[in-house]
Amino acid sequence: MNESNDIETAISYAAETIEKASAILITAGAGMGVDSGLPDFRGTEGFWRAYPALGRAGMHFGDIANPQAFVDQPRLAWGFYGHRLALYRKTIPHEGFCILREIASRKSHGAFVFTSNVDGHFQAAGFDARDVCETHGSIHYLQCLDGCRQAIWPATGFNPEVDENECRLTNEPPTCPHCGGIARPNILMFGDWGWIDSRERLQMQNLREWREAAESIAVIEIGAGTAIPTVRRFGQNVGGQLIRINVSEPEVLRPKDVAVSLGGLDALRRISSALGIRERRVPQIVTP
Repeated sequence: MNESNDIETAISYAAETIEKASAILITAGAGMGVDSGLPDFRGTEGFWRAYPALGRAGMHFGDIANPQAFVDQPRLAWGFYGHRLALYRKTIPHEGFCILREIASRKSHGAFVFTSNVDGHFQAAGFDARDVCETHGSIHYLQCLDGCRQAIWPATGFNPEVDENECRLTNEPPTCPHCGGIARPNILMFGDWGWIDSRERLQMQNLREWREAAESIAVIEIGAGTAIPTVRRFGQNVGGQLIRINVSEPEVLRPKDVAVSLGGLDALRRISSALGIRERRVPQIVTP
């Protein structure tokens, strides 16, 4: 099935695919967060709308989302990441997360999440942290900029204060508890040879063990683009039938896969209706 099929047919086929599976692999990109009200960084204009101070400076996403920015302009770098950390903490995940949890609860092997998102919203929406692989890391964890001791620790003690007009941190940046140097998010950035990936490697091991135990897997991919195709490639290579939910890039490669050219929340609501699932809202934010 490809994107030329009408939406209702695609939704029906997606529901049938989910019904037949005993396990669900949820693969999610940045588009998953848009329905929660998170900014969309696709394209230079989208990034500059979200961070006009960086636009005025002519900076692109890759100029600030790299470790060198913490060396050259630490308060600007932490202004960007501190603003995102505060935003992700206060944003309530949309009800699509609960729909996915309900789908998972109906499967004998449950579900596992593979995501490039660093916002921690799957855990905040109630997914067990042991069932989530954050392939690019998480903004809710820190590491030493110099990588001393290869340590990773929670960012819970850091409450950023940001001058949004200038995109600059106004309070003190977090520091490494071991050497006292500046800390950075435990996120894989552009040109990043210092990312400490021990947390992600453990998550990948959990995912491998889940895949070995699962029998018939259906892949539900939401909002994963082609610019950084990590999530798309992973889901395509799992081997199960793929349901690709993507409003702008819904194309699929295999005839057995299904393309749903809708936004994530809209598609999940329609699929849940086809499955007879009652929509539910996330009652509160759970700390990742």
